[in-house]
Amino acid sequence: MARPVKSRQIPNIQEAIKDAAWKQIAESGAVSLSLRGIARVLKISAPAIYNYFIDRDALISALMYDAYVSFGEFQRAAMAQYSDSGQLLERLFAIGVAYREWALKYPNRYRLIFGSLVPGYRTSEDGLLPVMKLGISALMECVGELHAAGMLRSPDTLTGMPELTGFPGCLDAFTGSADALVTGISMLIWSRVHGMVSLELEGKLPPYEGYPALLYQLELEMIMRQFVILQPDK
Repeated sequence: MARPVKSRQIPNIQEAIKDAAWKQIAESGAVSLSLRGIARVLKISAPAIYNYFIDRDALISALMYDAYVSFGEFQRAAMAQYSDSGQLLERLFAIGVAYREWALKYPNRYRLIFGSLVPGYRTSEDGLLPVMKLGISALMECVGELHAAGMLRSPDTLTGMPELTGFPGCLDAFTGSADALVTGISMLIWSRVHGMVSLELEGKLPPYEGYPALLYQLELEMIMRQFVILQPDK
């Protein structure tokens, strides 16, 4: 019988464990995630892997942490392509496009952070809260900039939505914005793009070639028309 590889013989063992975990999730889902199974794949002893992740929940939290960071950075990279103050509309559109692109590129990561909780998974959200914010921070920042530039539609122009001015203050700590309008519109935009992307990932949209991409683009354009003043007064 081959002897287990010593963990110190594997460069960057923590990353190797996480890479193996993502492969396991892709093959059989997060519910089947097993530290012992990963140890077998990496040919290290089962006790050794617990030196890096105390249990399955710790590994799942680490995977979620990395996914949130990657998701947030991907959107910010798209946003950074339009850094000029006169490119706010392009910036908002780019964030929306990046949201879908990341989800399609990393569907298992997207499902892990936004899908149903893994059965039995327990952890404090305090450790994940800072990176959870990254998922919406680019959008919040851009909506805030639009508001500051006088390009965000006010509640009285959003038919049937005057309640946005009283958007729950409990979200302030999460979103980082104390402005009810910015928070409310950001969350409404997020819920719409998230819903569209989730439907596409789960194969719930009509399976015509190019249809999901076209539908998503139309949704982004409708969001722009509804919430943004496209030609602000000079």
